Amino acid sequence: MKTFLGLVSLLLVALLLRSTALSVLASRGIVLDVLAFATLVWALARGEAWGASFGFLLGLTADLDAAHWLGRHALVLALLGYGVGRLSHTLVRDSARTQLVLLFLLTLIHETWVLSFDVGVGGNWLWLLGRVIVAALLTAPAGTLVLLIARWGSGQPLFGHAELESGPAR
Repeated sequence: MKTFLGLVSLLLVALLLRSTALSVLASRGIVLDVLAFATLVWALARGEAWGASFGFLLGLTADLDAAHWLGRHALVLALLGYGVGRLSHTLVRDSARTQLVLLFLLTLIHETWVLSFDVGVGGNWLWLLGRVIVAALLTAPAGTLVLLIARWGSGQPLFGHAELESGPAR
């Protein structure tokens, strides 16, 4: 029940942020990808199955909210959630550098996928490249800062350590 409430809470907060405060910033060219951030957080905390499920649910509800093609966000967020969930078993999940790099890569992939539908074949691909890079450069440090503040506020690691098998010392 606790996992379900956490899932619904993070889903609602991400969608409300995306459709209210962050949409105003996006209209001025400041793009913060809260969908990629929420998927990263859930996948790091819960693993690949929950990461893919959360990414799919978040993407599907974001598609319904934006009233465009269903599955546009759902597919890429499900795949990203699965990938980050798989990586979470081998990474130091509470490292700020790891979170920064993962968030940068997730934002690049997510924004490229989503904006490629808007640009189309004859569109301005330089505009797409600029917007994707701006989104990744803004989302990664902002998301990492949010996770640092959450870690400092809780006084303990958010995600724990990677599940590594210890071998014989050499």
